[in-house]
Amino acid sequence: MGVKSKAAAAIVVLLLFLGSLWLQGGLDYHWDSCLKGYNQGNKIHQLYNSSGADGAEGSQVLEGCPGQTFQVSLLLSHLLAAPAYTSDVLLQPYLSSWDELVRFMEALGPMVGLISKEIESKTSIIRQLALLSEENPEAELGPDVHSINTEAGTERNLEASEHTGAYHSVRSMIWVELNRGVVDFQQQTDSGCRTLLRLHRALLWLKLFLEKLAETPVAGRLRSPSELCREAYQTTLANHHTWFVRRAAELAFIAMPERGFFFRLVCVQNQEELSAMLNRVVQAIGEVYNRTQKALEDNGMLDLP
Repeated sequence: MGVKSKAAAAIVVLLLFLGSLWLQGGLDYHWDSCLKGYNQGNKIHQLYNSSGADGAEGSQVLEGCPGQTFQVSLLLSHLLAAPAYTSDVLLQPYLSSWDELVRFMEALGPMVGLISKEIESKTSIIRQLALLSEENPEAELGPDVHSINTEAGTERNLEASEHTGAYHSVRSMIWVELNRGVVDFQQQTDSGCRTLLRLHRALLWLKLFLEKLAETPVAGRLRSPSELCREAYQTTLANHHTWFVRRAAELAFIAMPERGFFFRLVCVQNQEELSAMLNRVVQAIGEVYNRTQKALEDNGMLDLP
Protein backbone atom coordinates (compact mmCIF):
# COMPACT_ATOMS: atom_id res chain seq x y z
CA MET A 1 0.00 0.00 0.00
CA GLY A 2 1.44 3.39 -1.01
CA VAL A 3 1.91 6.40 1.22
CA LYS A 4 -1.16 8.16 -0.19
CA SER A 5 -3.32 5.08 0.29
CA LYS A 6 -2.16 4.72 3.86
CA ALA A 7 -2.91 8.38 4.55
CA ALA A 8 -6.40 8.08 3.05
CA ALA A 9 -7.10 4.97 5.09
CA ALA A 10 -5.91 6.69 8.24
CA ILE A 11 -8.24 9.63 7.62
CA VAL A 12 -11.22 7.32 7.09
CA VAL A 13 -10.47 5.45 10.31
CA LEU A 14 -10.08 8.73 12.16
CA LEU A 15 -13.41 10.02 10.90
CA LEU A 16 -15.16 6.79 11.75
CA PHE A 17 -13.79 7.17 15.25
CA LEU A 18 -15.00 10.76 15.29
CA GLY A 19 -18.48 9.60 14.34
CA SER A 20 -18.61 7.34 17.37
CA LEU A 21 -17.38 10.05 19.72
CA TRP A 22 -19.13 13.04 18.19
CA LEU A 23 -21.68 13.25 20.97
CA GLN A 24 -20.10 12.80 24.37
CA GLY A 25 -20.66 9.32 25.68
CA GLY A 26 -21.31 7.84 22.26
CA LEU A 27 -19.21 4.73 22.85
CA ASP A 28 -21.62 3.32 25.42
CA TYR A 29 -24.24 2.52 22.78
CA HIS A 30 -24.33 0.20 19.75
CA TRP A 31 -25.73 1.65 16.57
CA ASP A 32 -27.47 -1.53 15.44
CA SER A 33 -29.15 -2.38 18.74
CA CYS A 34 -31.94 0.18 18.55
CA LEU A 35 -34.98 0.23 16.33
CA LYS A 36 -36.86 3.26 15.13
CA GLY A 37 -40.15 3.27 16.98
CA TYR A 38 -42.10 6.02 15.37
CA ASN A 39 -43.67 5.81 11.94
CA GLN A 40 -42.95 9.04 10.15
CA GLY A 41 -46.27 8.81 8.30
CA ASN A 42 -46.97 10.72 5.12
CA LYS A 43 -44.16 12.89 3.78
CA ILE A 44 -46.40 15.89 3.20
CA HIS A 45 -44.38 19.01 2.43
CA GLN A 46 -46.65 21.31 4.44
CA LEU A 47 -45.96 23.42 7.48
CA TYR A 48 -48.50 22.06 9.90
CA ASN A 49 -49.54 23.23 13.33
CA SER A 50 -50.30 20.76 16.13
CA SER A 51 -52.62 21.57 19.01
CA GLY A 52 -49.84 23.28 20.92
CA ALA A 53 -47.68 24.73 18.18
CA ASP A 54 -47.33 28.46 17.97
CA GLY A 55 -47.14 30.79 15.02
CA ALA A 56 -49.29 31.68 12.06
CA GLU A 57 -47.21 29.80 9.52
CA GLY A 58 -49.10 26.55 10.01
CA SER A 59 -51.18 26.96 6.86
CA GLN A 60 -48.32 27.90 4.54
CA VAL A 61 -47.02 25.37 2.06
CA LEU A 62 -43.51 24.99 0.69
CA GLU A 63 -42.83 23.03 -2.43
CA GLY A 64 -40.59 20.01 -2.20
CA CYS A 65 -37.12 20.20 -3.70
CA PRO A 66 -36.92 17.69 -6.60
CA GLY A 67 -34.07 15.23 -6.53
CA GLN A 68 -33.05 16.03 -2.95
CA THR A 69 -33.08 13.57 -0.06
CA PHE A 70 -33.06 16.44 2.43
CA GLN A 71 -36.23 18.55 2.29
CA VAL A 72 -36.22 21.88 4.10
CA SER A 73 -40.03 21.93 3.92
CA LEU A 74 -40.22 18.71 5.95
CA LEU A 75 -37.71 20.02 8.46
CA LEU A 76 -39.79 23.15 9.00
CA SER A 77 -43.02 21.18 9.30
CA HIS A 78 -41.60 18.94 12.02
CA LEU A 79 -40.02 21.85 13.90
CA LEU A 80 -43.25 23.83 13.90
CA ALA A 81 -45.19 20.82 15.14
CA ALA A 82 -42.85 20.15 18.08
CA PRO A 83 -43.74 22.99 20.53
CA ALA A 84 -46.69 22.01 22.73
CA TYR A 85 -48.73 23.84 25.36
CA THR A 86 -46.70 26.76 26.72
CA SER A 87 -43.41 25.15 27.70
CA ASP A 88 -43.13 21.63 26.33
CA VAL A 89 -41.82 19.83 23.23
CA LEU A 90 -43.47 16.81 21.62
CA LEU A 91 -40.91 14.08 21.10
CA GLN A 92 -42.26 12.56 17.88
CA PRO A 93 -41.91 15.72 15.74
CA TYR A 94 -38.71 16.56 17.61
CA LEU A 95 -37.15 13.25 16.56
CA SER A 96 -38.57 13.65 13.05
CA SER A 97 -36.79 17.01 12.88
CA TRP A 98 -33.57 15.19 13.67
CA ASP A 99 -34.26 12.67 10.91
CA GLU A 100 -34.29 15.53 8.43
CA LEU A 101 -31.23 17.19 9.98
CA VAL A 102 -29.38 13.89 9.61
CA ARG A 103 -30.27 13.93 5.89
CA PHE A 104 -28.97 17.49 5.76
CA MET A 105 -25.61 16.43 7.21
CA GLU A 106 -25.38 13.36 4.99
CA ALA A 107 -25.96 15.58 1.94
CA LEU A 108 -22.78 17.49 2.80
CA GLY A 109 -20.65 14.52 1.87
CA PRO A 110 -19.28 11.33 3.44
CA MET A 111 -16.84 13.12 5.75
CA VAL A 112 -19.54 15.22 7.43
CA GLY A 113 -22.12 12.47 7.03
CA LEU A 114 -20.16 10.18 9.31
CA ILE A 115 -20.95 12.54 12.16
CA SER A 116 -24.67 11.96 11.67
CA LYS A 117 -24.41 8.26 12.51
CA GLU A 118 -24.01 8.91 16.20
CA ILE A 119 -26.95 11.30 16.15
CA GLU A 120 -29.06 8.60 14.52
CA SER A 121 -28.09 6.24 17.33
CA LYS A 122 -29.30 8.79 19.88
CA THR A 123 -32.71 9.27 18.26
CA SER A 124 -33.04 5.49 18.02
CA ILE A 125 -32.39 5.15 21.76
CA ILE A 126 -35.27 7.45 22.65
CA ARG A 127 -37.56 5.75 20.14
CA GLN A 128 -36.70 2.35 21.57
CA LEU A 129 -37.44 3.58 25.10
CA ALA A 130 -40.78 4.88 23.86
CA LEU A 131 -41.62 1.49 22.35
CA LEU A 132 -40.70 -0.28 25.56
CA SER A 133 -42.89 2.08 27.57
CA GLU A 134 -45.82 1.36 25.24
CA GLU A 135 -45.36 -2.36 25.88
CA ASN A 136 -45.43 -1.74 29.65
CA PRO A 137 -47.73 1.26 30.03
CA GLU A 138 -49.03 0.59 33.54
CA ALA A 139 -46.11 2.35 35.23
CA GLU A 140 -45.44 4.90 32.53
CA LEU A 141 -48.34 7.32 32.72
CA GLY A 142 -47.37 10.81 33.72
CA PRO A 143 -49.36 13.67 35.25
CA ASP A 144 -50.74 16.70 33.50
CA VAL A 145 -47.74 17.45 31.26
CA HIS A 146 -48.15 21.17 31.73
CA SER A 147 -47.81 20.92 35.51
CA ILE A 148 -44.33 19.36 35.48
CA ASN A 149 -41.85 21.96 36.72
CA THR A 150 -43.43 24.87 34.91
CA GLU A 151 -42.48 28.39 35.87
CA ALA A 152 -45.40 28.80 38.28
CA GLY A 153 -45.42 25.18 39.38
CA THR A 154 -49.22 25.06 39.60
CA GLU A 155 -50.13 26.15 36.11
CA ARG A 156 -52.73 24.05 34.31
CA ASN A 157 -53.89 23.83 30.75
CA LEU A 158 -57.07 22.07 29.69
CA GLU A 159 -55.40 20.88 26.50
CA ALA A 160 -52.82 19.02 28.59
CA SER A 161 -55.18 17.64 31.22
CA GLU A 162 -55.21 14.09 29.87
CA HIS A 163 -52.55 11.60 30.97
CA THR A 164 -49.97 10.86 28.32
CA GLY A 165 -47.30 8.26 27.78
CA ALA A 166 -43.86 8.66 29.29
CA TYR A 167 -42.21 9.56 26.00
CA HIS A 168 -44.97 11.76 24.62
CA SER A 169 -43.01 14.92 25.34
CA VAL A 170 -39.76 16.19 26.82
CA ARG A 171 -41.31 17.08 30.18
CA SER A 172 -43.29 13.85 30.50
CA MET A 173 -40.12 11.85 29.79
CA ILE A 174 -38.17 13.82 32.39
CA TRP A 175 -40.91 13.36 35.01
CA VAL A 176 -41.24 9.62 34.48
CA GLU A 177 -37.53 8.88 34.29
CA LEU A 178 -36.85 10.84 37.46
CA ASN A 179 -39.60 8.97 39.27
CA ARG A 180 -38.32 5.63 37.98
CA GLY A 181 -34.81 6.48 39.19
CA VAL A 182 -33.12 5.84 35.84
CA VAL A 183 -31.42 9.25 35.73
CA ASP A 184 -28.13 9.31 37.62
CA PHE A 185 -26.54 12.71 38.19
CA GLN A 186 -23.16 11.19 39.10
CA GLN A 187 -22.54 8.57 36.43
CA GLN A 188 -23.73 7.58 32.97
CA THR A 189 -27.03 5.75 32.62
CA ASP A 190 -29.07 4.57 29.64
CA SER A 191 -31.72 7.23 30.12
CA GLY A 192 -33.71 9.23 27.61
CA CYS A 193 -32.83 12.40 29.51
CA ARG A 194 -29.09 11.89 29.12
CA THR A 195 -29.56 11.04 25.45
CA LEU A 196 -31.74 14.11 24.92
CA LEU A 197 -29.04 16.33 26.42
CA ARG A 198 -26.52 15.10 23.81
CA LEU A 199 -28.99 15.82 21.00
CA HIS A 200 -29.75 19.18 22.56
CA ARG A 201 -26.09 20.19 22.46
CA ALA A 202 -25.77 19.11 18.83
CA LEU A 203 -28.91 21.08 17.95
CA LEU A 204 -27.28 24.27 19.23
CA TRP A 205 -24.29 23.63 16.97
CA LEU A 206 -26.48 23.21 13.89
CA LYS A 207 -28.63 26.19 14.83
CA LEU A 208 -25.57 28.42 15.11
CA PHE A 209 -24.10 27.09 11.86
CA LEU A 210 -27.32 27.75 9.90
CA GLU A 211 -27.59 31.17 11.52
CA LYS A 212 -24.09 32.04 10.36
CA LEU A 213 -24.78 30.61 6.90
CA ALA A 214 -27.72 33.02 6.64
CA GLU A 215 -25.59 36.06 7.46
CA THR A 216 -25.15 38.82 4.90
CA PRO A 217 -21.66 39.50 3.50
CA VAL A 218 -19.07 41.06 5.80
CA ALA A 219 -16.96 43.66 3.99
CA GLY A 220 -18.33 42.36 0.73
CA ARG A 221 -17.20 38.79 1.40
CA LEU A 222 -19.21 35.72 2.29
CA ARG A 223 -17.23 33.42 4.53
CA SER A 224 -16.97 29.77 3.52
CA PRO A 225 -19.37 27.20 5.05
CA SER A 226 -16.33 25.30 6.31
CA GLU A 227 -15.16 28.32 8.28
CA LEU A 228 -18.66 29.01 9.62
CA CYS A 229 -19.25 25.42 10.69
CA ARG A 230 -15.89 25.27 12.44
CA GLU A 231 -16.65 28.51 14.27
CA ALA A 232 -20.08 27.26 15.35
CA TYR A 233 -18.54 24.02 16.58
CA GLN A 234 -15.83 25.77 18.57
CA THR A 235 -18.41 27.74 20.57
CA THR A 236 -20.76 24.80 21.20
CA LEU A 237 -19.90 21.10 20.97
CA ALA A 238 -16.16 21.64 21.30
CA ASN A 239 -16.76 22.56 24.94
CA HIS A 240 -17.86 18.97 25.60
CA HIS A 241 -15.26 17.13 23.50
CA THR A 242 -11.75 15.90 24.15
CA TRP A 243 -8.73 17.39 22.42
CA PHE A 244 -8.55 14.44 20.03
CA VAL A 245 -12.18 14.73 18.94
CA ARG A 246 -11.79 18.49 18.43
CA ARG A 247 -8.82 17.90 16.16
CA ALA A 248 -10.64 15.18 14.25
CA ALA A 249 -13.63 17.46 13.76
CA GLU A 250 -11.41 19.87 11.86
CA LEU A 251 -10.87 17.20 9.21
CA ALA A 252 -14.61 16.80 8.66
CA PHE A 253 -15.13 20.55 8.26
CA ILE A 254 -12.38 20.83 5.65
CA ALA A 255 -14.43 18.58 3.36
CA MET A 256 -17.57 20.69 3.60
CA PRO A 257 -19.03 21.89 0.25
CA GLU A 258 -18.90 25.49 -0.93
CA ARG A 259 -21.83 27.90 -0.56
CA GLY A 260 -23.31 27.21 -3.99
CA PHE A 261 -24.08 23.67 -2.88
CA PHE A 262 -26.37 25.01 -0.14
CA PHE A 263 -28.32 27.04 -2.71
CA ARG A 264 -29.12 23.83 -4.54
CA LEU A 265 -29.77 21.91 -1.33
CA VAL A 266 -32.68 24.17 -0.33
CA CYS A 267 -33.71 25.12 -3.89
CA VAL A 268 -32.84 28.82 -3.84
CA GLN A 269 -31.05 30.99 -6.38
CA ASN A 270 -28.90 33.32 -4.31
CA GLN A 271 -27.73 34.34 -0.84
CA GLU A 272 -30.75 36.56 -0.23
CA GLU A 273 -33.15 33.67 -0.76
CA LEU A 274 -30.93 31.34 1.26
CA SER A 275 -30.90 33.82 4.16
CA ALA A 276 -34.69 34.12 4.13
CA MET A 277 -35.16 30.36 4.17
CA LEU A 278 -32.53 29.62 6.79
CA ASN A 279 -33.78 32.38 9.07
CA ARG A 280 -37.15 30.63 9.17
CA VAL A 281 -35.44 27.36 10.04
CA VAL A 282 -33.26 29.00 12.70
CA GLN A 283 -36.28 30.66 14.30
CA ALA A 284 -38.13 27.33 14.46
CA ILE A 285 -35.08 25.52 15.86
CA GLY A 286 -34.66 28.30 18.42
CA GLU A 287 -38.18 27.80 19.78
CA VAL A 288 -37.63 24.06 20.19
CA TYR A 289 -34.15 24.55 21.63
CA ASN A 290 -35.25 27.15 24.19
CA ARG A 291 -38.13 25.02 25.45
CA THR A 292 -35.87 21.98 25.78
CA GLN A 293 -33.21 24.07 27.50
CA LYS A 294 -35.76 25.31 30.05
CA ALA A 295 -37.06 21.80 30.76
CA LEU A 296 -33.55 20.44 31.31
CA GLU A 297 -32.55 23.46 33.39
CA ASP A 298 -35.66 23.20 35.57
CA ASN A 299 -34.60 19.68 36.50
CA GLY A 300 -30.86 20.31 36.87
CA MET A 301 -29.98 18.19 33.82
CA LEU A 302 -27.70 20.46 31.81
CA ASP A 303 -24.57 18.65 33.04
CA LEU A 304 -25.63 15.01 33.12
CA PRO A 305 -22.49 12.81 32.81
